[in-house]
Amino acid sequence: MDGASPPGHHPQDSITPKMETGSAKLAIHSSSDVEKQGEPVEEQLQRKLSSRHLQFVAIGGTVGTGVFIASGGSVATAGPVGALLAYVFVATLVYAVMLSLAEMATYLPISGAFTQYASRFVDPSLGFSMGWIYWFSWSITYALELTAAGLVIQWWNADLSIGIFITIFWVPLTLVNFLPVDVFGEFEFWFSLLKVISLVGFWIFGICINAGVGEQGYIGFKYYDSPGAFAPYLTEGPKAKFVAFWAVLIQAGFAFQGTELVAIGAGESANPRKTMPKAIRNTFWSIFLLFVFTIFFIGILVPHDNESLLLGNTNASSSPLVIAAQLAGVKVLPHIINAVLLTVVLSAASSNVYSSSRVLVGLVEEKCAPQFFKRTTKRGVPYIATAFSAAMGLLAYMNLSSNGGEVFNWFLNIVSVAGFIAWSCVCICHLRFMNALKAQNIDRDTLPYTSWGGPWLARYGLTFCAVITITQGFTAFVPWNTKDFFIAYISLILFAILYIGHKLVTGSKLVNPAEADLFTGAFHEEEAETWEESQRSWWKKALNVIC
Repeated sequence: MDGASPPGHHPQDSITPKMETGSAKLAIHSSSDVEKQGEPVEEQLQRKLSSRHLQFVAIGGTVGTGVFIASGGSVATAGPVGALLAYVFVATLVYAVMLSLAEMATYLPISGAFTQYASRFVDPSLGFSMGWIYWFSWSITYALELTAAGLVIQWWNADLSIGIFITIFWVPLTLVNFLPVDVFGEFEFWFSLLKVISLVGFWIFGICINAGVGEQGYIGFKYYDSPGAFAPYLTEGPKAKFVAFWAVLIQAGFAFQGTELVAIGAGESANPRKTMPKAIRNTFWSIFLLFVFTIFFIGILVPHDNESLLLGNTNASSSPLVIAAQLAGVKVLPHIINAVLLTVVLSAASSNVYSSSRVLVGLVEEKCAPQFFKRTTKRGVPYIATAFSAAMGLLAYMNLSSNGGEVFNWFLNIVSVAGFIAWSCVCICHLRFMNALKAQNIDRDTLPYTSWGGPWLARYGLTFCAVITITQGFTAFVPWNTKDFFIAYISLILFAILYIGHKLVTGSKLVNPAEADLFTGAFHEEEAETWEESQRSWWKKALNVIC
């Protein structure tokens, strides 16, 4: 829940004496502070994103192929109930991560967000490895989404080359990211809103079809009986249900990956101490409800043994939304859904470029990337970082080669597992952040936002994210399969190489909590900030108990 402070009182007032002690003084830097120090305005990001923008940028990056296409593979693997439980379980981990992130990002709304927190509170080598693999994963996701856009169009005409549409879409989506951030925020808002409306429309469609409007007649929960609520995986028996559930956790993680993007825009948010907590809370609950309800309706409308579900996660024909419309006998609706699916994929691709470019800016600020990546236009757009990140989208052309599909499966696994690695690191950062507060005698109650779960919620998220990361490739061990092993663990291997390599080159050490930088980049508005939390209605305060 939010930490309440009396009106007119700033948390910084409580910690200023601490900052002035010792041989060196730490300063709180706002954007105006940096300008006064002589850094050109054109090399700074600008705070123009509202809470609404932040939420929909995250929704735009999260609600994509993971729920519109890949969710069908989850239902086919684990069955309707198994997939639903997997998504709910992963959602609890994301909840722990988001609350941990909210407390840090509200107090320190900086570019790159949690990649910088790792360097400040844990270990510079962790910040380096986490930042680069996170940047790489989102850059690769851009290539995957561009490929998916081509495959969506191939649903209408399979003779058209995917390469045509990779080129057609890469140019405008890249150019959109060179627009001022507030204009980009509006672009993402409307496209993401279309996603939300589409999923809600699918729910209404699902209710009508389930009630007997379609050619199948009344459906109810008959698919829970036959072919079954759970799908056996690798073997038969009760253990098979759990194995199937565990097997789709990585797919559920891929679907939820991007929820944390709301914090990536912290360095460009207007009045982050008000916008960040609201944006993070609303983003999580919006995505949670969108995913859980969608998986539920897919499970009651499409039997898990439907062959179309197994066509592949990047094949538009395997979209469970399209399959549900086809089974219902509504001839026009599959075309409409596929058209919406195209906009969904393109919106997600656009968010991928934004996210990866801002992570790159954060790496520059931690001296983990060349300084020129931080150069911005007069409107605050990091044009070099954006161009470099967008260029990774050209890897989509690898899908045109004879073994392109196999290469992209490797990339897809990098993206999925990198998400769990990032979530684990966020929880570690939060635990170290709380240790630093305690070591420097700063009361958590003076923070603008405090997560209700404290260290226990962060430990819960860390434990299971780490376990899933380590065990998700279990099928490669019995029997042993070298190829499957590297596909499952390539991202973890890359992460280890980056961490160890940086450690050997720089000789970095773990950060002493008593010396952790808790002040540089902290945002405060001397005039505008009013602490309204203490005056809010009781029911709004009650809502924050779970948020």
